Amino acid sequence: MMTLPAHDRVISFSMEKRRVVKSMRLDKYLKVTRVIKRRTQASAAADAGRVLVNGKAAKPGHQLKVGDEITVGFGTNPLKIRVKELKETTRKEEADTLYEVIE
Repeated sequence: MMTLPAHDRVISFSMEKRRVVKSMRLDKYLKVTRVIKRRTQASAAADAGRVLVNGKAAKPGHQLKVGDEITVGFGTNPLKIRVKELKETTRKEEADTLYEVIE
C-alpha cells in the first residue's frame, strides 16, 4: 500500500444538515445557543434557581420544546427568550437564530 504525501491526501467533508430535534435538555440548549458559554455553567445556573422556564424554576434536565419561554438571571439584568428552534449543534453565526429575545 502506497502512502501519499500530506498535501496529496483527499479530505472529505460532510455537508449534512444540522439535526433538528423535538425536545432538548435545558442546559444543552443554553450551551448550543451560546446564551451561557459552557454546559456546566448552564447546569449550575439552573440548580441555583437562576433559570426559569415558562415562569417556573427549572432543573438542568428539563425538556424544552419550541415556544417555551426561558428567563436567565444575569445579576440584575434578566434575559428572557423564546425557543424558536431546537438543534443538536449549530455554528456560532447561526446560534442567535434559534431563539427570539423577548425582554
